[in-house]
Amino acid sequence: QVQLQESGGGLVQAGGSLRLSCAASGRAFTKYAMGWFRQAPGKEREFVAVIRRSGTAYYSEAVKGRFTISRDDAKNTVFLQMNTMALEDTASYYCAAGDPASVFPYYGRRRQYTYWGQGTQVTVSS
Repeated sequence: QVQLQESGGGLVQAGGSLRLSCAASGRAFTKYAMGWFRQAPGKEREFVAVIRRSGTAYYSEAVKGRFTISRDDAKNTVFLQMNTMALEDTASYYCAAGDPASVFPYYGRRRQYTYWGQGTQVTVSS
């Protein structure tokens, strides 16, 4: 069992930066692939980024080159560094964890992940 808690959301101006954190409980953190999804009002939850245990990361086209996912296994934490933020990045951001055998190669699908956090709100203003 893994429990996930996101933090770091808030209000940021367009062009600015924000770093989200996701703290995981449980001793098995290192065996999971960790991902970030987001959901804007009136839209479906969409994939943002995922990171393997090895550190290899994959991104959606919408955030590639602007966002960076990383993990600190010693602290059971995964991060999402968001730079050059745009209005369309406004959403609730969710952390997710899953068995790599389930997550890959279909890492963009929500159902591939087993555990989810409650989300943290990110608002980008003009």
